[in-house]
Order: sequence, then structure tokens, then C-alpha cells
Amino acid sequence: MNADRELDTRGLNCPLPILKAKKALSEMTSGQTIKVIATDAGSVRDFVAFAKQTGNELLEQTTEGKDYIHVLKRR
Repeated sequence: MNADRELDTRGLNCPLPILKAKKALSEMTSGQTIKVIATDAGSVRDFVAFAKQTGNELLEQTTEGKDYIHVLKRR
């Protein structure tokens, strides 16, 4: 999936991937998408909760090797 923006948070642990994604989303316009790459296994459930709490849409979550890929759409 092609995203409007990509954020590499590999090597960062909770809550840093969420905080960096939140900052990036605040700089984007409604409808834009962001791809977040993380290595923290906890990011899978964290991004589900983040999307529910903020109203941003979690479009996709996949795992590629040691990377967890999250694609969100700005509300």
C-alpha cells in the first residue's frame, strides 16, 4: 500500500512509536495516510487502541520479518 508519508520507528519501544505517529498525523491533512514501521511487538495492540481513541482509521497491519507495519488514515 502506498502511503502519503512513511515513519520509521524501528528500535523504539512503547510509547515512542505512538507518540511519533501522533505528531506526524497532526501535521497531515484529513484523508492522508501514514505507514509506520516498528520493531516493538507491543505496537500491534498499541496502534489498535490508538486508532480507537483518536478516531484515525487503522487501514492495515502486517508483519514483515521483524518489522510491524501499521497504516493509518488521518481523520
